[in-house]
Amino acid sequence: MSPINNLANAAAPATGASGATAFKVDSPNVRYTDDSIESTYAYDTTVVSRDSASGKLSAKPTQVRYQFRTKTNVGRVGLMMVGWGGNNGSTLTASILANKQGISWETRKGPQSANYYGSLMMASTVKLGVDAQLKDVYVPFNEVVPMAHPNDVVIGGWDISSLSIGDAMRRAQVLPVDLQRRVYDELAQLKPLPSVYYPDFIAANQEDRADNLIGGTKQEQLDHLRKDIREFKQANGLDRVIVMWTANTERYADIAAGVNDTADNLLQSIANGHAEVSPSTLFAVASILEGAPFVNGSPQNTLVPGVIDLAERERSFVGGDDFKSGQTKIKSVLAEFLVNAGIKPLAITSYNHLGNNDGYNLSAPAQFRSKEISKSSVVDDMVGANNLLYKKNEHPDHTIVIKYVPSVGDSKRALDEYVSEIFMGGLNTISIYNTCEDSLLASPLIIDLFMMTELMTRVTYRSGDDAEWRPFHSVLSILSYMLKAPVVPPNTPVVNALAKQRMAMENIMRAFVGLAPNNEMLLEHKAFH
Repeated sequence: MSPINNLANAAAPATGASGATAFKVDSPNVRYTDDSIESTYAYDTTVVSRDSASGKLSAKPTQVRYQFRTKTNVGRVGLMMVGWGGNNGSTLTASILANKQGISWETRKGPQSANYYGSLMMASTVKLGVDAQLKDVYVPFNEVVPMAHPNDVVIGGWDISSLSIGDAMRRAQVLPVDLQRRVYDELAQLKPLPSVYYPDFIAANQEDRADNLIGGTKQEQLDHLRKDIREFKQANGLDRVIVMWTANTERYADIAAGVNDTADNLLQSIANGHAEVSPSTLFAVASILEGAPFVNGSPQNTLVPGVIDLAERERSFVGGDDFKSGQTKIKSVLAEFLVNAGIKPLAITSYNHLGNNDGYNLSAPAQFRSKEISKSSVVDDMVGANNLLYKKNEHPDHTIVIKYVPSVGDSKRALDEYVSEIFMGGLNTISIYNTCEDSLLASPLIIDLFMMTELMTRVTYRSGDDAEWRPFHSVLSILSYMLKAPVVPPNTPVVNALAKQRMAMENIMRAFVGLAPNNEMLLEHKAFH
């Protein structure tokens, strides 16, 4: 069997629709060509200054003119997952196959058909505008601009376990048995490529799975990974490949001058076999050097300064960190609601237990610490935005506990308590109990991250008098909605509030087709007699 394994040749009565859009913009600021959409866009913002003598603020409206060019030919795109045989990778592969083939299966409540519920791009809509009767018109999120469809993606990847994807799906115990039965034969033919395993970076309890490994030095492993990406792209006739880390949480790598602080130092550290170069960082470097965007779906600090420096130098894309699926997503909504309502959270206590392999790996202290860090920063920007509630450097108590309970499997239990100060010194307590099907919430995020990352490879811009079309910054902060601890370009504010993250993604995509940002002023319904 070829080392390149994918779903490209699967029978597909239900095909995707990559590149489909729901509308065409009628505007002098938008031009459609045979291979692109070009828009001229006025970006309005407000610059605030403070008078040094009086301390009074001055707000000045400003405008920057951008031009965006979006290539409309999606082409043939591949997704390579690190940790392909894990719960997320095997669940996603099986689910895409089920969607692609229009598979239904029996449940206690009757037949169930495959769907893409939980995917922002595939199962949600955005407001396009209003019709002649002033009624809102909505379109699918994935049809604002041409995007790749998950049914059309070519899937492959690596894993430290040699199990086929079919057997990995069975081991994960996530999907219903009847669905597993219907897709097993095809998935059993898919074998992950050997991966990189450094026992120092993941929990010792993962050693029993590690039977599918790349040997040699770190430099030889890097060269091997680069070759894997090239061969996968060539063997499947792909225009581009996205690489996604869906594997185990690693411990944090030490950031050290001369080791991983610059691109050159990091490459030299790999050549020298330095102990603080993690497997995930090695995959990130291999992806960047092959021109393949890399997204980190786990909480460790894969994107060390040297990785970001290398991505900027190579004009390649990176994104991260940590899939935001359940408890943290709710926290980013509720904390924003409380603070924006003038209610002061004093303590946020989060406890969860789970029994899948992610929980098993997180039972090790170093790996738990990576997860704790990614979860703890989610309310920072919301607290910092309200100096009426919080003094400088004041912050609510924030405690996070994760326990491994094998019997609950992939059905994670999350318990949260929010204690807040309200009017006249009163206290309000909100308690939430959330049962999450962990991998069924995380897998659609991989779809969204893949689709948005792929889109950004086809977008360029110029501003002012620039003649040169440029790609967006190498660090894709536009992916923040799907990530617990968003990595952003240097000296850029981190936004965790979920509504703001979604609004940014939606309005940037509208800008690509020359449409003004959406707002909820609804003046057409308010300013009339």
